[in-house]
Amino acid sequence: QVQFVESGGGLVQPGGSLRLSCAASESIVSFYGLGWYRQAPGKQRELVARTVKGGTTSYADSVKGRFTISRDNAKNTVYLQMNSLKTEDTAVYYCNTAVTWGSMPRSWGQGTQVTVSS
Repeated sequence: QVQFVESGGGLVQPGGSLRLSCAASESIVSFYGLGWYRQAPGKQRELVARTVKGGTTSYADSVKGRFTISRDNAKNTVYLQMNSLKTEDTAVYYCNTAVTWGSMPRSWGQGTQVTVSS
């Protein structure tokens, strides 16, 4: 079973930037879709960014234009560049498979905390 280890979270001010990394325990080449999810206290976990084979990316409306997902197959790593951060972006961020926008993985890693606050 593939494991994902997220890192790069922290405390940033509104308008700031942060880059998250996700290291996979296995090759990510075989995965059709990979994505970044987030869950804020009291809110449902949601997929915010997704990348599929071929490099095509897609984003939730809430982060479109501000977040960029990328993957480095050679390093088995997925990244999430977050710019123009808002307080509403505060959440625990997770990396996982993303077969479709409507599906949710069964298991999760520890995630990485992102806190946007003044």
